[in-house]
Amino acid sequence: MDLRTVLVDDEQLARDELGYLLGQVGGVEVIGQAGNGVEALATIERLHPDLVFLDVQMPGLTGFEVARRMLDGGPMSQIIFVTAYDQHAIAAFEVNAVDYLLKPVDQARLEVALQRARRRISFDRHLDREHVTGSVSADQLEKIVELVTERQSRRERLAVKVGERFLLVHADEILYASLADDSITVVTNQHAGTSNYRTLDELQARLDPAVFWRVHRSHLVNINKIKEIVPWFSRNYILRMKDEKATEIPVSRTQTRRLREYLKL
Repeated sequence: MDLRTVLVDDEQLARDELGYLLGQVGGVEVIGQAGNGVEALATIERLHPDLVFLDVQMPGLTGFEVARRMLDGGPMSQIIFVTAYDQHAIAAFEVNAVDYLLKPVDQARLEVALQRARRRISFDRHLDREHVTGSVSADQLEKIVELVTERQSRRERLAVKVGERFLLVHADEILYASLADDSITVVTNQHAGTSNYRTLDELQARLDPAVFWRVHRSHLVNINKIKEIVPWFSRNYILRMKDEKATEIPVSRTQTRRLREYLKL
């Protein structure tokens, strides 16, 4: 069954481009559009879509304000935020969004977000069915457990090649991942090895975005594994990680602003 979807963006061109990409992916029916937050709330209330693609920065109500009003209204459509600024990621997940996409939207990344949305919607429908019938089959229960696990922890373990072996590493053990010479190095306290993911974007999509931050074009860090934040030139920062070498990782200018907001620096 196609996902019944509403597109919300104050730019018609952006809605058209996203609609085109969704048509290329397939399995999605765009049943409505809105150009601002007030219009979005009315459209969502009228159409009850499965999924809403929601721009963050709009005149009047922002995307986050729309999402919070949707939350206040009870059972709601699933949300994927679309934004030009990646510092909105944490706020997106605070309102229980399925995912967030950066403009211009990449089709492969869009497909990942849609897969997450389908799992979330399937999970909610299973719970609704259980509530109505008062019982659930073993197969349904197994599916619910699988969906809950995916929803809570993304992928718990990643394969990392160390020498000639592949080790399974828990995501919360990862200190950071760095890209150099088209190879991604994943570092834990015990091991350093290479990931089979081709890009940091692909790796990041499999990890919890509230924990793993893309602080630099070439570096993805676990914010729970930062030992020290060192002021650097031009009000930028360097992160010292909790490994034995106290590895120093630069923070890009954009992410420096996000880091200041998060840590109240």
